Amino acid sequence: MLITLLVYLPVVRNGFLNFDDNDYVTENQMVQPGITWTGVKWALVSWHASNWHPLTWLSHMADCELFGLNPAGHHLVNLLFHAANAGLLFLLWLRLTHALWPSAIIAALFAWHPLHVESVAWIAERKDVLSTFFALLALSSYVRHVQDATRGPGWLALLFFGLGLMCKPMLVTLPFVLLLLDFWPLQRNQLLWRLGVEKWPFFLLAAASCVVTVIAQRAEAIAPLAKYSLGVRFENVVTAYVRYLYKAIWPTKLAVFYPLIPPAWPAVVLSAGVLAAVSLWVWRAKSQPYLLVGWLWFLGTLVPVIGWVQVGDQALADRYTYFPLIGIFFAGVWLMNDWAQGFHWSSRWLTAAAGLTLAACVGVTEHQLSFWRNSETLFCHALAVTPDNAPARLNLGEALQEENRPTEALAEYFKALRMDPHRPEIYHNIGRLLSDEGRPGEALKYCRQAVALNGRSPLSHDGLGVVLAELGRYPEALLEFSEATRLDPGSAAPHFQAGRVLLKQGLEVEAVTQFHTALRLDPDNVKMLIYTARVLAASQNPSARDGPEAVVLAQRAAQLAGGQPVVLDTLAMACAQTGHFEEAIQLARQAMAAAHGLGNQDDFTNIQQRLELYQQHQPARLSRLQP
Repeated sequence: MLITLLVYLPVVRNGFLNFDDNDYVTENQMVQPGITWTGVKWALVSWHASNWHPLTWLSHMADCELFGLNPAGHHLVNLLFHAANAGLLFLLWLRLTHALWPSAIIAALFAWHPLHVESVAWIAERKDVLSTFFALLALSSYVRHVQDATRGPGWLALLFFGLGLMCKPMLVTLPFVLLLLDFWPLQRNQLLWRLGVEKWPFFLLAAASCVVTVIAQRAEAIAPLAKYSLGVRFENVVTAYVRYLYKAIWPTKLAVFYPLIPPAWPAVVLSAGVLAAVSLWVWRAKSQPYLLVGWLWFLGTLVPVIGWVQVGDQALADRYTYFPLIGIFFAGVWLMNDWAQGFHWSSRWLTAAAGLTLAACVGVTEHQLSFWRNSETLFCHALAVTPDNAPARLNLGEALQEENRPTEALAEYFKALRMDPHRPEIYHNIGRLLSDEGRPGEALKYCRQAVALNGRSPLSHDGLGVVLAELGRYPEALLEFSEATRLDPGSAAPHFQAGRVLLKQGLEVEAVTQFHTALRLDPDNVKMLIYTARVLAASQNPSARDGPEAVVLAQRAAQLAGGQPVVLDTLAMACAQTGHFEEAIQLARQAMAAAHGLGNQDDFTNIQQRLELYQQHQPARLSRLQP
C-alpha cells in the first residue's frame, strides 16, 4: 500500500478537470456546501449526471466539507480508496487460496496497472474506487460466510453489495461473480441452480439497480438505435473486448476518451476469432479452472458498460476495467505459477519476471499520471493518441477558453466541428465564445443550430437567449429562458438572465423576482449576489429597492470573494442606501484603492463619482442597463 501511495502521490498536485468534475463538484451547488440535510435529501433522490448513486454524492460532499474546492484533498481521498482496494484484494485472495506471493502480485498488478490511472486520477470517477471498495468488502464477507458455514444468505455481504450499487450501478454483475467463486476457488460442490437460488437477495438488488439506472439514463445518456444500430453495437462490443484485453497486456496510447467509430469488418472478424479461441481454450482447460473463472469474470463484469446499451459516444473507457481486470490478473498469475511448477522454472527467474512486469507497470503509470495534470494536458494527449476525436477537441477548446485564450479555443472548436458537424455542444460553445467576444450577430446562427440539433438542452436554450438579449430581441430571449427553465427547473442561470432582460425593459420589480428565484437555486453565486445587491441598492425604481437585503447579499459576496473592487463598491452602495454613509465612504475608498492597484481606471473613476455622492449623504443610483 505504501508503494501505491508513493506511485500515485503526484496526483495531489493536479487540478479539477472540465470533464465531469464540474458536474460532480466544481459547478454542483448541492455538493459544494458540504454535508447538509438538503444535500443528503438531494443525493437520495437525484438522477443528476444520469445516475442514481447517492453514496458517491455524499462522498463528494464530505470532501467539500473537509477540503472545500482544494483539489488536492479530493485527489487524496481517491488515492486512499485505491490503496485500500489493493489491500482488500490481497486479503481476499489470500483468504481464498492461502497463497501469499501470488495474492500479493495480483494486488500489485491491480494497484499499479496503467489502465487504472483514470479511475484514480479523475475526481469524478470517485464512483469507481468507492464502488470497488464495497464490492471487495462484499466478496470478503461472502467468502467468510461460506468458509465459516454461517447460516443464512450472508447479510453482511448483501449490505456491502447494496452500498456498492449506491456508488456505481456497474456492480450489478456481482452475484454472478459470487457464483464464479463458488466454482473456483471455493469449490462448492452443489448444483448450480441451488447456488443461484441461494443468492436471490443479491439478484433482486441487482435487478432493482438495473431498473433505476435505465430510468436515470434513458432521458439523456442512452444513445438511441437511430444513432448506433444493433449492428454497429455488436461490432463495437466484439472489438472493445479485444481492445481491453490488448491494453491490459500492452497499455499504450491510453486516452480519457475513445470515440466510437464503427470498426472495419476485418477487425471485427479478427476480434471475434480471438474471443472464440480464448473461450475455447479456457473451456477445455479442465485442470486449470481459474482460467475459465478469470475469463468469465472479465467478460461478465464488463457487460453493463460494453456497449449493448450504449451510454454516451465512447467506444470503450479505461475506467471500465477497474474491477473487471481482476479476473485477468488472477488467471494470468495462477497460469504463470502453474507453468513455473510444471516446467520447473527457477524461482529466481520467476521473481525477476514478476519484478520486471510490476516495475514496467509503475513506470507507465507514472508517465500516464503526468497527462492528468490539467484539462489542457489531458486532452492534448488524448488528441495525440486518437487524432479523430471531436469530444477531446471540444474539451481542449473549453480548457483554452477558461484560460482566456479565445483565439486558440475558437480554432479548436472549428476543428471539432469539421470532425463532427452534428454535435450540438460544439455549436453552443462557438456561439458562447463569439458572444463573449462581442460578436452576437455571428454567434446567433451557431446558437440556433445548437437548439435545432438538441431542443431538449436547457443550456442551448439559455445560450440562445443570451445572444438574442444582446441583439435587443428581448421577447424572443425571454421565451428561450422560459424554455430553459421548463427543461431544467433547478437551473439558476435562465432566471438570472431573464431578470437582466426584464431590467433592460424597465420592469425592475419583475426583474428582482427573477433574481430572487435564481439566488434561491444558487445561493452562493458571487456574480448573481453582486448583481442583485446592486439592483436592490441603486435601482431607479423605488419599488425595486431594498437596502437591508442589499447589505446582506453584498456581505455574503464579500465572504465568498473577498476584497475585490466590485464587491467593496457594491457593499458601499448598499450601506449608502440604508443611510450608513460613513461606512459607505470608507468602503468606497477601499474599493478605489483596490481598483487602482489592479489598474482599473474606469472602475476607479466610477467609484470616485459615487464617493462624492456619499460625502453629500446621497445614495448612488444606476441606470437599469448598468447595475
